[in-house]
Amino acid sequence: MNTQIKTCWVLTLGIPGMDNQSLGLAQALGLEIEQKRICLTWPWRHLPSRFCFAPLRFLGAGSSDFSSPWPDVVIGTGRRTVAVALAIKKASGGKTFNIRIQDPYYAYDKFDVIVTPRHDGLSGPNILNSIGGLHTITPTRLKLAAEHFAPQFADLPRPLVAVMVGGSNKCYRMTAQIGRQLGARLAALSKETGAGILLTTSRRTGAEVEAVLREELSDTPSFIWDGSGENPYLGFLSLADAILVTADSVNMVSEACTTGKPVYVIELDGGSDKFNRFHQIMQSEGYTRPFRGKLENWTYTPLDDVGNAAREIGRRMSLKTYSKT
Repeated sequence: MNTQIKTCWVLTLGIPGMDNQSLGLAQALGLEIEQKRICLTWPWRHLPSRFCFAPLRFLGAGSSDFSSPWPDVVIGTGRRTVAVALAIKKASGGKTFNIRIQDPYYAYDKFDVIVTPRHDGLSGPNILNSIGGLHTITPTRLKLAAEHFAPQFADLPRPLVAVMVGGSNKCYRMTAQIGRQLGARLAALSKETGAGILLTTSRRTGAEVEAVLREELSDTPSFIWDGSGENPYLGFLSLADAILVTADSVNMVSEACTTGKPVYVIELDGGSDKFNRFHQIMQSEGYTRPFRGKLENWTYTPLDDVGNAAREIGRRMSLKTYSKT
């Protein structure tokens, strides 16, 4: 990579699922990172990015300072960061290397690189297709998490099954009935195989679903994170022998597949063409299988979308020289 390319503004929204994609890529590129928070004012936060004129002048309270010297690189994920990223590149005289994660929905030619998952169906000279979503998980972080959390879960029997439960979104519905069915299947799986269960929920899961899961697993050797204390998510991924993830989250499925362990997808009500394409790709590439209440053993090369994207972007950046203004 060109040694002059050092500074990177990572545009953040306070949404971990978005922000971590940008941070993960910036870290993999080895850049000097400065996080820049964006808080759009009304009505800009409700309008498509193409209608957000002069965005650097209309940022709301809580936003970072956006002024020169401009960075060598800017990375943003999600619709709300598009207009600001374009404004930064323009203000820098075109010198800032503009990396976009996810479909920007317009101004495709204004970005140096756009990283989108294959299921989005985008193609072009500046588009890199990942298999899943980007994130901040690395082999080093998993190794450290395994060492840190191993004593906490040492009393649970093997195999350890990690269960990542999401919830309802625009495409899927997580109901109490599905939660009860899942809990019963996990209890039966534990009884049949002697497995210990590690389970975590999300803010979208809902109290009712979480309650029925706890009820169904009350007599099963398990650890269900209640949201207090240190988040054991990385510990779950690193220590589990198998991982179950609900179908509503591309990010959670992608993160689970960085481990090289069997990853099962728990079906929910609903779906969409994009989600269906994603899950079909993950199954056909050998990363995931549907959860049918049984454990199988298979192997695959751990998913490394972040590393693959960083290597190709680094190659492209090295072809040009950037300097701050």
